[in-house]
Amino acid sequence: MRWTITVFAFVLIALQLELWFDDDRRPGLIAIEKSVALQSQVNQELIERNADLAAEIENLRQGEEAAEERARAELGLTRPEETYYQVAQRVDSRDAE
Repeated sequence: MRWTITVFAFVLIALQLELWFDDDRRPGLIAIEKSVALQSQVNQELIERNADLAAEIENLRQGEEAAEERARAELGLTRPEETYYQVAQRVDSRDAE
């Protein structure tokens, strides 16, 4: 009985040593490191996007000029004294075919 416990303990120690100290036998660790690097890159992009959005929100809170600019660009709004002109480009009949 004592002999089998000793053998099992030795095998367990040998396997643990290989697992913890041999770099070539840890493909799971390599995959996790790649995943962490990818997630760090995604997080950095999201942090930059959030900073841009926060700056835009602050700009919108500060004045009406930013809100007016955005309304003109996205919604095509004009002031009552302004006239809206839309310029259409001519389509050549040869290009349409």
